[in-house]
Amino acid sequence: MQIAVKDFRDDMADPINRAAYGGERVILTRRGEGIVAMVSMADLELLEQLETQADLKAALKARKETGGVPLARIKARLAHQ
Repeated sequence: MQIAVKDFRDDMADPINRAAYGGERVILTRRGEGIVAMVSMADLELLEQLETQADLKAALKARKETGGVPLARIKARLAHQ
């Protein structure tokens, strides 16, 4: 569902209920362009789980990399800025 912000201001209850209870993703638009989305809490929790999994995958990949910079060198570089 897409709804213009100006129309959303007039009737917030319906789009909120559609997102919260109907599981619809509601996109608020301005000048025909999507600017923000409302999702159910279940969708938000799923999105956060996916982000956590992606962060974990990136961290595990980074741990396997070689040629890192020693912490002492980073601290020294930051101290001179």
